[in-house]
Amino acid sequence: MPAFSYFGRDNGLQPMRGVLEGPNPGQVADILVSMGITPIVIEPYVAKVQASETLAHWLGKHQVHEQHLLIFTRQMYSLLRAGVPILRALQGLQESSQHLGMKIVLQDLRQSLDSGLDLSQAMQRRNDVFNPFFVSMVRVGEATGQLADVFMTLHGHMDFQRTVREQVKAALRYPKFVMLAMAMALIVINVFVIPSFAKVFASFNAELPLMTRVLLGTSRFFVTGWPFMIFGALGAYLGQRRLLSTPSGRLWWDRTKLRLPVVGELQSKGALARVCRSLALVLRSGVTVIEGLNLAANVAENTHIEQAIRGMRAGIERGESLLAASQRAGIFSPFVLQMIMVGEESGTLDEMLEEIGLVYQREMEYELKSMSQNIEPILIFMLAGMVLVLALGVFLPMWDLGKAAIR
Repeated sequence: MPAFSYFGRDNGLQPMRGVLEGPNPGQVADILVSMGITPIVIEPYVAKVQASETLAHWLGKHQVHEQHLLIFTRQMYSLLRAGVPILRALQGLQESSQHLGMKIVLQDLRQSLDSGLDLSQAMQRRNDVFNPFFVSMVRVGEATGQLADVFMTLHGHMDFQRTVREQVKAALRYPKFVMLAMAMALIVINVFVIPSFAKVFASFNAELPLMTRVLLGTSRFFVTGWPFMIFGALGAYLGQRRLLSTPSGRLWWDRTKLRLPVVGELQSKGALARVCRSLALVLRSGVTVIEGLNLAANVAENTHIEQAIRGMRAGIERGESLLAASQRAGIFSPFVLQMIMVGEESGTLDEMLEEIGLVYQREMEYELKSMSQNIEPILIFMLAGMVLVLALGVFLPMWDLGKAAIR
């Protein structure tokens, strides 16, 4: 729908400027009159893009991150709770925001509201910032008149998701650093250190030990075959991108990730914690179980688990209970299934799902704390093996040369 910029005056003869969407200038004029604004000038809106804005877009400064949405939901809760109208709240947040991307998002929301859309519809048009779960929760808040409470609930939900991700990243940071250091050490050794020893070994004019020959062959491959390694790595990266761009490839990769030792269990519990907490959230807001499962599947961040949750929805649509659908999904432990059964029988399903989410979170936090302790011996063993191979390969020929000189 085309956009039109307007200039007019309100009932107090104060000048008013802005941008509205409409099929034609006449419809825009009718909207302005209904808003209490007398239009003076209405003309097609032409967006002006400055060089500084283009540079900021290239640098990623327009991108809205999770922390910006966290601040936005908390501020919207406070403003709406205080009785501030939505348009005025968005205007105040836009004027006070220090982030260029958030300013643009808030301006787009205001323009959509000015054109007669609801807040959820306006957010749906910016699906690059607001995911389907966020938009659906705002729609529920609009329908029930509890929009302020929904924003507060969304803030807690997003903060929980951010905490889970940060805990996983923190637990994997040390292993990643050690593996990166080992990879860099291997490159330096094979490219700079071993070739220097190769010249010395060549002067021996004797058969070298097996370990030394392996080191020399590996170093020769690194020195002469680096173009093939670069093209191979690039091909593997592009192949992975192509694989993940297809639904079947994404499903296979997400299933594979869940089968990985240590990390797979963490990802599974993290995804199920988000799903259960989200389902409890939407059920508490008055959404049906069928629609709640559809919304909760959007926050799984794993295609395999998302597919299982949507399969549960299909089972409930066929007349199955949530317990039977959960058993058929095959992603919940017997303990969790018992809690779902108790929740269905006692009518406290939202409370039980909230408790299940907390159980998964506690288990994940415990495993995260012990994961570094479990991985550290493996990394030390790998590092010791690398040092042993290097030491044997370098010093065995020298040892043989020393024995020959003594004789």
